Amino acid sequence: MAFSFASAYMTEAQEVIRLWEGEPPSSNGITEAEIVSPDKSSVSRVSVPTLEIFLPAKDAATGQAVVICPGGGYSGLAYDHEGIQVAKWLNSEGVAAFILKYRMPNKHKEVPLDDAQQAIRIVRKNAAKYGINPSKIGICGFSAGGHLASTASTHFSVSPDGVSSRPDFSILYYPVVTMSKLTHGGSRSNLLGDNPSENDIYRFSNEKQVNVNTPPAIIFLSDDDKGVVPENSLHYYQALKLNDIPAAMYIFPTGGHGWGFRESFTYHSQMTALLSAWLKGL
Repeated sequence: MAFSFASAYMTEAQEVIRLWEGEPPSSNGITEAEIVSPDKSSVSRVSVPTLEIFLPAKDAATGQAVVICPGGGYSGLAYDHEGIQVAKWLNSEGVAAFILKYRMPNKHKEVPLDDAQQAIRIVRKNAAKYGINPSKIGICGFSAGGHLASTASTHFSVSPDGVSSRPDFSILYYPVVTMSKLTHGGSRSNLLGDNPSENDIYRFSNEKQVNVNTPPAIIFLSDDDKGVVPENSLHYYQALKLNDIPAAMYIFPTGGHGWGFRESFTYHSQMTALLSAWLKGL
């Protein structure tokens, strides 16, 4: 599954693998070439999904792993500050990181979830190879990537060969959660189309899909976020609590939307300290 890859991002990943050996079970209908931004910090029109693998030093490895889903409104991926920077920080904490370059849905709702589930299965299936505990595999998502991470945390299954796509924990940053009136309109339109059915709105409103099997979560957001309103996170947290799922939520007073792992975020050091402590406590 591994292949030679001249990364457009010039990262320090040890390996990049294709997500699917053959054709994926769903198509996004995108035939144009992928677009990488001039500063190489973001990518759009993704139609060939990959996992970019960052492994920590063996003597520091905790056995934990995280699949990272950058945000971008389901139209692109903020690959640097919501991907590469995250992976490098996780490695510094002894956590293996797998950046998921998931396909843009292009109004094909199953596409991102298929990719996220496949990513978790690949990591779990290859846990021994990467020095990972197969019961310590989490998912992390930002904004629309947070919607994908919370979708993967509430919609999971076991493959015919017995590998579960359920993440063991979730890390959510200013996530889109609901597809109802409090949603981010662009994300909903890109995922579900311009006139989604009530059934699709319900199915992909992840606060409504939480149950006793949903994994524990930590949620970070800013009070002044106008891009994705805080009620998204609040409703997901409340649903977790109603089901007695361990959860933590931190609301910073300022920061707006989309700060990711940029050190310029006023509360960056506090955020990483909180995340570090939470991961160690799992």
